[in-house]
Amino acid sequence: MKKLISGILAVCLLAGSSYAAELSGIQAKSAILMTKEGQVLFEQNADESLQPASVTKIMTMLLAIEAIDEGRASLEDTITASAHAAEMGGTQIYLKEGETMSLDDMLKSIAVASANDAAMAVAEHFGGSEEGFVSMMNERAQELGCTGTAFVNPNGLDTDGEKTLTTARDLAKISAELMKHERVYDYTTIWMDTVRNGEFSLANTNKLLRQYKGMTGLKTGYTSEAGFCISATARRDGMDLIAVVMAEKDKNARNADVTAMLNYGFANYTMVAPEDGAQLPKSLPVVLGRQKEAAIELADDSSVLLEKQQAEGIERTVELEEALCAPVKQGQKVGELVVKAGDQEIARREIVASETVEAKSISDIFRELMEILLMKN
Repeated sequence: MKKLISGILAVCLLAGSSYAAELSGIQAKSAILMTKEGQVLFEQNADESLQPASVTKIMTMLLAIEAIDEGRASLEDTITASAHAAEMGGTQIYLKEGETMSLDDMLKSIAVASANDAAMAVAEHFGGSEEGFVSMMNERAQELGCTGTAFVNPNGLDTDGEKTLTTARDLAKISAELMKHERVYDYTTIWMDTVRNGEFSLANTNKLLRQYKGMTGLKTGYTSEAGFCISATARRDGMDLIAVVMAEKDKNARNADVTAMLNYGFANYTMVAPEDGAQLPKSLPVVLGRQKEAAIELADDSSVLLEKQQAEGIERTVELEEALCAPVKQGQKVGELVVKAGDQEIARREIVASETVEAKSISDIFRELMEILLMKN
């Protein structure tokens, strides 16, 4: 069954089954098209539990990059391959037991070449063991609202009696979280590179990097049981889209489906900044404040997803208090910005004070009165 679902701010803006017809040829067993902000534009069996193969590694990369960005790890950290990591099959960089490599090169090997051994080495480094890291993976998935996901290893390989299962929707959620870390694109956009001081070559498994305008990643996957999978991300005109397909019959079908989905998204939707052209002042006067004015800003300046036709008729109305009475607290609501397309309200955003302004004390007021009297004399 195929259907289209809008995001929170785009509700009622989709045109129903007429748009679904544009993607009626999707061959994937499961698919979803979503913005980085979580707004779903298209889905097809998006909640069916399937094997993700190496797309599993987006969670491995997320946990590692979160550790780096939070200061708990460094790209220069040394990762040592265990015997277990070295015995991984499938796509690999052929790590030897005891071999060391920087976290930077390990992440490069995972993102570009889909190295199963590198993924295991990174997992054991951060989790203390494979089991420890898998526990971290599943805990993070739950935090992200992934209700159909159960990881069993950090690389997506089939194991005896255990299989990683997830859904296209969950993979899109994990991808969106990973995309918040711009650092990931340092790896996922690499076409070719090397590790081991140039001795071992890497070639990106995502050939759409050279075939699709704006492609930024993210991760391919394949096993004979899982079929061909991908979480494909692309950016155009400030809009980031995620197209996930699972259980495709071959690479051509996989690439054709995500291309069709991304084309559909970029052709029909755009991101509109609520404040553009809104004539929003930078400050408001403050009565009886120790400052004459208080700076103001939008509490939420995130863009709104709209159909391109809707975006052409946008109207913005600013509703503000004429003046503020001290004391003014940072974050205090001082007005609203209302965005409409025709008679339909698209977004309503609070305008708040971006600084605190204290009220004048009695002594402040007395001093000012005395200054005025002295000036008159």
